[in-house]
Amino acid sequence: MTTIKHTLQKEIFLPNDERLVGLVNVTQAGKKKKSSKSSFLCAALSTGVDGNTQVHVYQIKKAEKGETFKKKVTWTLRELKVVDGKDKTKEIADFDLHFEKVYKWTACSVEDKDAFISCLWKLSQRHLVQKPEFSNVPDRLLEEIIKPTSQGQAAQEGVPIATELEDYQALSAREESDLESLMSNCDAAISNAENFAEQLSKQLSVLDGANIHSIMGSEDQVLNLMRLLDDGIQQAENIESKLDSYDKILQSVKEQMEVMKDKDTLLSVRNANHQKMLEEIESLVNQLDLDNKYMRSLIEGDLSTPNGILECTAAAQQLQRCRHASIHPALQKMAAVEEQMKKFNKLSTDFSRRLAHHLNNLFIHQGNELGETLSRHASELKLPQHHSSHRDLTPYTELMAWLKQADPRSFKELAKVYATNLSKLYSKEIQDFLDCARQTMMGKGDKAKLNVSGAKLSGSSASLGAPLDSKKRAGSIHSVDSVSIVQGSDSDLAMRHLFDQVFDKVLSEFEPVCLAEQDFCCKFFHLLSDVQIMSTQEEADEAEDTGDIWMKQKPKITIQLVDDDSYPREYIVENLGEGLTSRIPTSQLRQINEELRTMMLALFPSLEEDLGNFIVFADKLDGFNSMYMLVRMSEHVTNTQDAGSFLSVTFASSLVKVKRNFDKFVQLQIKAIEENKVSKKAKCGIISFVHNFEDFANQAESIFRGSERHADLDKAYQRLVKAIFDNICRISGDHPKTPREVIMMENFHHMFSILSQLKIPCLENDRKEAKHQYQDNLNAYTKDRLGRPLEKLHTFVEGVKSKMNQGVKAEEIGFQLAFSKQELRKVIKEYTGKEVKKSLDHLYKKVEKHLSEDENLYQVVWVAMQNEFIKQYNTYVELINKCYPDSNITLEFSIDDVLQYFSNIAQSH
Repeated sequence: MTTIKHTLQKEIFLPNDERLVGLVNVTQAGKKKKSSKSSFLCAALSTGVDGNTQVHVYQIKKAEKGETFKKKVTWTLRELKVVDGKDKTKEIADFDLHFEKVYKWTACSVEDKDAFISCLWKLSQRHLVQKPEFSNVPDRLLEEIIKPTSQGQAAQEGVPIATELEDYQALSAREESDLESLMSNCDAAISNAENFAEQLSKQLSVLDGANIHSIMGSEDQVLNLMRLLDDGIQQAENIESKLDSYDKILQSVKEQMEVMKDKDTLLSVRNANHQKMLEEIESLVNQLDLDNKYMRSLIEGDLSTPNGILECTAAAQQLQRCRHASIHPALQKMAAVEEQMKKFNKLSTDFSRRLAHHLNNLFIHQGNELGETLSRHASELKLPQHHSSHRDLTPYTELMAWLKQADPRSFKELAKVYATNLSKLYSKEIQDFLDCARQTMMGKGDKAKLNVSGAKLSGSSASLGAPLDSKKRAGSIHSVDSVSIVQGSDSDLAMRHLFDQVFDKVLSEFEPVCLAEQDFCCKFFHLLSDVQIMSTQEEADEAEDTGDIWMKQKPKITIQLVDDDSYPREYIVENLGEGLTSRIPTSQLRQINEELRTMMLALFPSLEEDLGNFIVFADKLDGFNSMYMLVRMSEHVTNTQDAGSFLSVTFASSLVKVKRNFDKFVQLQIKAIEENKVSKKAKCGIISFVHNFEDFANQAESIFRGSERHADLDKAYQRLVKAIFDNICRISGDHPKTPREVIMMENFHHMFSILSQLKIPCLENDRKEAKHQYQDNLNAYTKDRLGRPLEKLHTFVEGVKSKMNQGVKAEEIGFQLAFSKQELRKVIKEYTGKEVKKSLDHLYKKVEKHLSEDENLYQVVWVAMQNEFIKQYNTYVELINKCYPDSNITLEFSIDDVLQYFSNIAQSH
């Protein structure tokens, strides 16, 4: 127990400037020892801030993990009401401590229990005025002074450690010097303790004898000393009795002081409560006090003048502050508070009704007034702006915020009235605007009023000034209305150029109108209160510095079309219709508030439909317009998405439709290619859709240059080129006048030239395929048409090769009857230079008849035939030299003669 006490004092109490004076190991009474965890009850002393000694009782348990101890429950000794020892006569280990509730304990031993109870009794006697009751406790434990015989006994009986050390007296300097002198004179003191003790005993006997003689010699003095001692004891007893009487007096004074201290504490608490109550009442009055000038503004304030609006706004905000004051629920039940709240609610109801009526009339009036301004822009390709109406309504913004909180129903009704009146106006303006755009696209409008900068046309039809091939070609790629998609006339290009300008102007006019209306609705109707993520940290910091609430609520939506080979297209905006999903990166997430989206849909109910009809009209006017629309619409989607506008969603939906029209346009071109038929009465030449692909690609590259939608054009290229390749093969197999190899050779050569000139990365493999097809068909045509000009000689040579393959040696071939030298000379004599030249001239005429002038491959084919003829010539000469050596048998013409023949024939044609 001593070890545990030392450990607890060191780990638990010493760090907190406390001293452990009592300790007992206990378990909860009534529980089995195995199931009940043991703990320690400790009594400890500490000195408070005021210098008074404080006594606490702790329950200490060992931590679940490790060997450390921690305080679980703490009581002050003042809280102890009863100490129940259970039985005064029997020695049992159970006892109860009555604090705010009864705690039943079982000590590990009866001795530890008695020592702890005795310690509690002594501490209460010394430090408490109102002492706890000790019942069923033996009287021997309730003693003031217990003299310990040892340190261990003192610990068991609960006497403070300080009592053990009171009888200890340190050696004086003289005594310490004498002891050192004695030990230095006895060298054996350290090595032989028994010898040292014997010497000390002898010296003590001598000293005792000397003392006895001295005492006997001074007997009278001893008697006088004894009498003095008796007198001293008597005086000490008198002083002690007086001290006891003083102690009793002081004890009563101490009790009175304790009572006075308690009363002073109660007075302090009461004064503090009174002060808090006064502060609470003052706060309540201040929160529920509405100045008379604010009440007058709410009742009769002028809502049609700027000053009146400001006064009413301030009054409404003060009223809102009073209605939503932070009041304790208990104070809200006070009659005065309830009466004041009823007064405020009535004021709020009357003012909200008056405000709603005024704004309702204002919305209707503005809708009618703006309707008269439509005629201003009737002859211009321009949408009217509504800045004046927004400027007139802006002063009511704060009042609308108040109304949204005070009367949500009236707020929603006002929003509906505003949307109803403005939607009719916007619908009429947009329809007139688009009708004007249609007239301008068809060349009936005033082009001078477009005011479109030439710089804005970069990457579109503005770069189509380069002249296109104006040849008239039959069987070209067809558009929706079966008209050639590329026409060389300047009027067609001018109309497409005009369409590009008009369409860009239309989209550009929608942006400021819709964005201005959206910004106004966000501010005026406070529709972004539940959003939002800041666009950038810089914007957030700027808004914080300037106090711009609207800037803090600025939304942003990122829109991105996902390319795919199948419909429907995926789109990152929400709720756009069939198959359209949300795919917005987290780092760029910007979401339009649902209320704002609903408001904008109510204001522009037919915008998407009108824009869709306009796109359909433009597509029917010229299928080629879908390419312009795809580029322009993509640019405007990118521009509007940064503003997070309702218009960006509308443009995004229209972009999907434009993309589908473009894909349909490409599909129609593929169908036209597949259904293309060429004339069978004349030679084929370059097929029309091959010619027109060059024009198509040049113009498409000009339109899509620098556009993010070039990937869509790349896919269209791949589909068109595949269709062209497939149908070149189809047409080449059906033509009766022109050999298949010629059609394949010429058209693939032309496609190779086009793709090499365009340098489109996605068509690199197709370019290589075109070159491969061209070369293969050139070789096939050359071998087939050239044939074997020296037919008999070729037959003779083939026979020689056959014999050699059968095992006849080369030098023995001349002894074969059919392949003798005479037979060889006979065959060679038939192929004179004149005959060969005549045969080659006839061959050139056939080639000239098959090939077309468009591609002009005469020289290429003729050179290939020349090389093939020389190859055959060399084969013949090599075999003759091998099988008929030293026979002086040679052809009548040389390679130089052959080259001269081919050159002369080419020059003559």
